[in-house]
Amino acid sequence: MKIKRYFSKFLGPGLISGASDDDPSGIGTYVQGGAQFGLGISWLALFQFPLMSTIQEMCARIGLTTGNGIVGVIRKHYSKKVVLPVVGLLLVANTITIGADIGAMGSSIQIITPDIPVVFITIVFAAFILFTEIFFSYARYARMLKYTALALFSYVIAAFVVNTDWRQVALATLVPHFEMNENFLMIFVAFFGATISPYAFFWQASEEAEEDIARKKIEEIGTGKPRVTRKEIRIMRTDSLLGMAFSQAIMWFIIIVTANTLHLNNIYEIGTADQAARALEPLVHNFPNAGKIAEVLFAVGIVGTGLLAIPVLAGSSAYALSDGLGWKQGLGKKFGQARGFYLIIISSTVVGLAINLIHIDPIKALVYASIISGVIAVPLLVIILKIANDKRILGNKTNGIVSNVLGWITILIMSASLIVMFVLYIQKVL
Repeated sequence: MKIKRYFSKFLGPGLISGASDDDPSGIGTYVQGGAQFGLGISWLALFQFPLMSTIQEMCARIGLTTGNGIVGVIRKHYSKKVVLPVVGLLLVANTITIGADIGAMGSSIQIITPDIPVVFITIVFAAFILFTEIFFSYARYARMLKYTALALFSYVIAAFVVNTDWRQVALATLVPHFEMNENFLMIFVAFFGATISPYAFFWQASEEAEEDIARKKIEEIGTGKPRVTRKEIRIMRTDSLLGMAFSQAIMWFIIIVTANTLHLNNIYEIGTADQAARALEPLVHNFPNAGKIAEVLFAVGIVGTGLLAIPVLAGSSAYALSDGLGWKQGLGKKFGQARGFYLIIISSTVVGLAINLIHIDPIKALVYASIISGVIAVPLLVIILKIANDKRILGNKTNGIVSNVLGWITILIMSASLIVMFVLYIQKVL
């Protein structure tokens, strides 16, 4: 009981953000990276951890301290001309990612039930997600889905089942490997887009503001300035840190497994869900129909994380646009109390579903979605850093030196890799 109380008390928006960060888009990117570059990409799991933890802590602190979402803070304290571009960038990134995630969920189920059309499966998933998000408490929904997301731990077990040279893993994790070519830089940017994700910025800030409502510090998001104690800041930081640690640990194990299965067997390009599922075959190699069992494990993991992440993606879009337009918002409200908020969720999910009519490889679509998120994250990070250093907004809870240094390092790395990637791509085309 003490453990249960600890988890319910200390693990909140940060853990959900961390779990949703390992959405189908993230899993697809990590599988592709491990297959293509083997353990040579594993160092990113450790390298990114302090960077993404710092960014998420900033976003959480902004939401908790102001009782408002990021866009709401921009609208109140800065030029309103900034609001629409920020929201526009987020909507583009989120909608594309929703589409890629829904498509991956459909493709994963089809490898188990090939007679059912992917289009039908994706429609069913989209309808189910919308129904539960509108008519059920997201907290209850997330608690239910965390058990399906536990399928991701199959990668943790598989890492110990496959022939893993842990000395080599440790060396690859601690010593960065870098290649100056378009393919490596695309995966590099995609990894940053999958982990330092725009939707997680907005989602966590707004959910921390929802926590202020739950503690009766404010009545509505954006309607007052809550009084936040040092203890609450510590709890928020613990929550964010553990959520990001969980996210990066799963990423690390996925890379290890795919490097020791797909990459070592000369499978470098992953275009279908069943190809990605082969990484889990060693886990069940002694069972009859090991390939089918591996496909089921992979499908359950993709579906579980997709069902958890898509409401977060659509919800972050709804929070951002509602902030910008001054609408009532919150997953704790009924549809009639926040009609505009829920209509944004419906629209984002439906448009994401429609993207699946464009027939592209589902796993590649996930990687491209991560690249787009990486591109869009850079200008958003600049704005977040500005807010996190503004004493008019956060008072004595602004960034320290370490947060600022890590924040600007993140921006510089992502910007430089994007520029080099585009230059190499242009040279290739010309």
